[in-house]
Amino acid sequence: MHHGTMSGNISSTRPDGTPYPVQLDESELRERLDPLSYHVLRQAGTEAPGTGEYTDTETVGVYKCKACNAELFRSETKFHSGCGWPSFYAPTEADAVVLLEDRLLGYPRVEARCANCGSHLGHVFQGEGFPVPTDQRWCINSVSLTLEPAGEAGPTPA
Repeated sequence: MHHGTMSGNISSTRPDGTPYPVQLDESELRERLDPLSYHVLRQAGTEAPGTGEYTDTETVGVYKCKACNAELFRSETKFHSGCGWPSFYAPTEADAVVLLEDRLLGYPRVEARCANCGSHLGHVFQGEGFPVPTDQRWCINSVSLTLEPAGEAGPTPA
């Protein structure tokens, strides 16, 4: 299922060698996703800054992986960084996201991938001085995410 021509092949295994819990069917994904979403999620591409649907969104809700629907981020941790991509200061759970070193640009960056299916989400930057509790900026592509607004997830309590 690997296409050797890609620069950023998405592996079916985590950095520690264990398989991701969800093994995606690439041909099914290619049909289900738009070309940019597929390129970002499965080929580690990047959407153009300032173009993403969720860059400035303030809707309260849960951000999920567009490829496998795993919960990744909550709106409570989203902040305006001015970087041109949606920014969060922490994922939902410590194990919701897998971090890898990315040297594609010639210098080390920390890549964030979905811990459930291994799809590319974006990058994590540390120590930039934003007024957030973690001093981290999770710079995430909008096309890697779907936003489930609060109150739309299942039945509401009486």
